[in-house]
Amino acid sequence: MPREIENNEKLRLDFEAHLLLERGMSENTSAAYLVDVGHLLDFLEARSISPEATTEQDLHQLLASIHDMGISPRSQARMIAGMRSFFKFMKMEGYIEADPSELIESPRLGKYLPDVLSIEEIDAMIAAIPTDKEESLRNHAIVETLYGSGLRVSELVEARISRLSLDDALLIVEGKGSKQRIVPMSPASVSLIRDYLPQRDRLKIKKEGEDIIFLNRRGAPLSRVMVFYIIRDLAAAAGIQKTVSPHTLRHSFATHLLEGGANLRAIQEMLGHESIATTELYLHLDRSRLRRELLEHHPHYKSR
Repeated sequence: MPREIENNEKLRLDFEAHLLLERGMSENTSAAYLVDVGHLLDFLEARSISPEATTEQDLHQLLASIHDMGISPRSQARMIAGMRSFFKFMKMEGYIEADPSELIESPRLGKYLPDVLSIEEIDAMIAAIPTDKEESLRNHAIVETLYGSGLRVSELVEARISRLSLDDALLIVEGKGSKQRIVPMSPASVSLIRDYLPQRDRLKIKKEGEDIIFLNRRGAPLSRVMVFYIIRDLAAAAGIQKTVSPHTLRHSFATHLLEGGANLRAIQEMLGHESIATTELYLHLDRSRLRRELLEHHPHYKSR
């Protein structure tokens, strides 16, 4: 006989703990799943349907209402993924015997890739960095590290000195699901970080920033939002009309490697993609845009 649910809030908190502790999801992913499950619980409550009594038909009605709101297929697919995780959790915990989301199909998604910067545009962003500002060296190092290693912004702001080897040009980062990977660093990013560290050490560093590479003026770790503003403002200063964020540099890193002939599996490993299918999004790109290679493939690994 299925277990009895105390209340929806307790169920939601237990699901959150399951995502973070048992499945090892990042806080961002688990937060997104919790928002989507919150929509599901609100929908059910409005119709006086308990979570354990939910049917496949109920879920189809919810998805139909979301579709009618004009929600994108990508967001619909993410919501379905959240619901599936939620009902798998309920089944595993003994709240339900049958999973109502088992046969729910995700909408078909077209291949999508955000704006990618050309090598000239990245060089223009670097050229737009003021040379007379206290944070100039740090910001230059940030751009080169994002583009030279294909980091997520969360990986950049959490990058640690104790996991950095400038002599070997390697950095250990913690990606999604708390999974660590070793990423190579470009000669430019190694040189810039080497120059930046003495400047960083002159700050009045807060306890939480002691092992963090990139700090703000107050000696605390940079926030992801701050890095977003740094990249956005540099793109604007360079006259770039595209929508540019830290993730744009990550996509540019992968795109330029692919255009240079890099192996897709190697790109997958460098990006920290769990599935090769995620990396394959880059395959539709026109290889004719290749400008030059560095080391074998990446432009900023060659002498500038």
